[in-house]
Amino acid sequence: MRLFLLFFLVTLRLGAQTWTEVAPGIWKARIGKPEAYDLLTAAAVSPDKKGLAALGTATFPLNKADVKATAADGKTYLRFPLQKQEQLYGFGLQFQHVHQRGRIFNLHVDHYGNTDNGRTHAPVPFYVSSEGYGVFINSARYLTVYAGSAVRLDSPNPPPVQDRNTDPNWSAHPYSDAVEVLVPATGVDVYVFAGPKTLDAIRRFILFQGGGCLPPRWGLGFTQRVHRLYTADQVLKEAALFEEKEYPLDFIGLEPGWQSASYPCTFEWDKTRFPDPAAFVNTLGKKKVRVNLWTNPYVSPKAPLYPAIKPYAGSHSVWVGAVPDLTIPAAKKVYWDKFDREHVSIGVSGYKIDEVDGGDAWLWPDVATFPSGHSAEQIRQTYGLLVQQQSTELYHRKNQRTYGLVRASNAGGASFPYVIYNDNYSHQDFITALINSGYSGVLWTPEVRASKTGEEWLRRMQTVCFSPMAMINAWASGTQPWSFPEVADQVKAIARLRMQMMPYWYSEFAKYHFQGIPPFRSMQLEEGFAPDIRQEKTNTNLEENPYAVAVAREIRDQYMAGEYLLVAPVFTGQTSRKVVLPKGKWYDFYTGKYAGDGEVITVEPGLDKIPVFVKDGGIIPFMPPLLHAPVAGEKTDLEIRVYGSRERSYELYDDDGETYDYEKGRYSWRKITVRKQADGKLSGTVSAPGPGQPDSYGQITFRFMTN
Repeated sequence: MRLFLLFFLVTLRLGAQTWTEVAPGIWKARIGKPEAYDLLTAAAVSPDKKGLAALGTATFPLNKADVKATAADGKTYLRFPLQKQEQLYGFGLQFQHVHQRGRIFNLHVDHYGNTDNGRTHAPVPFYVSSEGYGVFINSARYLTVYAGSAVRLDSPNPPPVQDRNTDPNWSAHPYSDAVEVLVPATGVDVYVFAGPKTLDAIRRFILFQGGGCLPPRWGLGFTQRVHRLYTADQVLKEAALFEEKEYPLDFIGLEPGWQSASYPCTFEWDKTRFPDPAAFVNTLGKKKVRVNLWTNPYVSPKAPLYPAIKPYAGSHSVWVGAVPDLTIPAAKKVYWDKFDREHVSIGVSGYKIDEVDGGDAWLWPDVATFPSGHSAEQIRQTYGLLVQQQSTELYHRKNQRTYGLVRASNAGGASFPYVIYNDNYSHQDFITALINSGYSGVLWTPEVRASKTGEEWLRRMQTVCFSPMAMINAWASGTQPWSFPEVADQVKAIARLRMQMMPYWYSEFAKYHFQGIPPFRSMQLEEGFAPDIRQEKTNTNLEENPYAVAVAREIRDQYMAGEYLLVAPVFTGQTSRKVVLPKGKWYDFYTGKYAGDGEVITVEPGLDKIPVFVKDGGIIPFMPPLLHAPVAGEKTDLEIRVYGSRERSYELYDDDGETYDYEKGRYSWRKITVRKQADGKLSGTVSAPGPGQPDSYGQITFRFMTN
């Protein structure tokens, strides 16, 4: 037995170094005997071969001999090397830190509990390095990650031995030269993604999942989620108020009260509140306002669906509701046919799928069993993927795009048209999550719900309009954009700005889909960004914190939005803030005035504006501030704003904005080119759409913002 175990361990060590290039710049190693059910299997996605090919080839970014893998006691142990100055990013949707080296994570789908411990809405087992590579562990298990926090006795790069009695620089956390991962399974598939830049590794990871989602145009407009017990008449009156007061509105979200019962759910319209659902949806549709429905997936015993789904349910309930095993094709059909027949067929545009994340006190326990044979742990890690993939499939079959909200996701979910949200309401944490979302290939919204003051309301609105989904979630508060009269005009202005920028947002999401570039991402991924990385003690009072550690300063309150924009939110109570500008000239978004070059500046934007800066040569396409996104075939004029003096070009994306016809080649990239004339002045041109391709723009003008 000892000889067999020794042979098994040696075989796995060798196997970990047998890397197969499965796509340009992506290598896979199969360690031991991986489980058949993993994250990519649950997501049922395929790599975007064309997009990956466009990134080109690369060399394997690690020393293969330094990557270790062993298996014992039904577990797999992985070890990846780290260099001295290397920084790590990712490990899913974290809310308080951007730099992840030195941290310990238990990657476990859960709601965010105010601690970056790995229990989060999207615990994606993927990380990237400042050295320009990424690592993905394709397991649907709870993974334990030591992200440069543990030291082996046989380390080839051991930290120095320190004497706390005499060394003032003694650290409770000595230098670690590896990322180590514990996978509670007999094997796993591991992928390494090359750069050469960190952003390139992220792009390969996103394209490996099929590319990022491409929402419909209306999904990038404005959405209002109404009070949970509103009736059809109240919703229609609220939509009329938006139009009367000239606030943009593209889709309305109905919260639990649309159902005859919730927690658990019936998925049936409450006929006392919505006596004629089809007429209600149609009335709003005629006003270019779509309907999104809240639900959680747990089936009430009162639901007509219950008898048919019960044979496919797990052993334990959630709020006394059945948990469908959506990995079983028959269960999937029974469940989603209900949605198709009674929601999608009458024009419902999408869903907000709640409570697929946590917490342990009400979701199924890990002792639960499911008829598919998959463990409770595996179902927990992938349930968010399953509901996204299967609901998206409903709309894909009808050739209609959707855009919705979900509480949990994981690796494999990049292509699904869903944005993650939660019940936390820290504005600062929202921004850090938005930054970290770009490292993991997911989308996150810093939604607005309620505020104590008009200032807070406006500051939150400013942020949400520079995020993947511009949304007020008034399910409990009943708030509306004009709820604070003292800032109502400023709120309207920022909401209209969101609509004006739709050609830019739509083009950036197209890059997410076709090129794998996250539309919202960290400053660390921006060329020329060099923050102050000096180490500082978190607390030097040894009575309060005897194991105080040095941490690297990190930028967690500013981010990149698309190719050209740097967004620096202001929080309640602030009248000024510092902004770190990358190398190269940057200009004020609103005025075009020069702001700085590779320096730290202090800005005092006033209450009306969120600080936004544009890199030299920035090209931002604007449309008129419509109240609703343009529908298929509708043309809008275009004003192209140009910043700085640098010659540049920009790819403007266009398709019908509503269907999946772009998958058949029905789309165009129109090249916007800015060049200097003989007199030194800038001029711009826009290429024509291809023959027979969509053409959504009428008159095109240029506005040169910098004098």
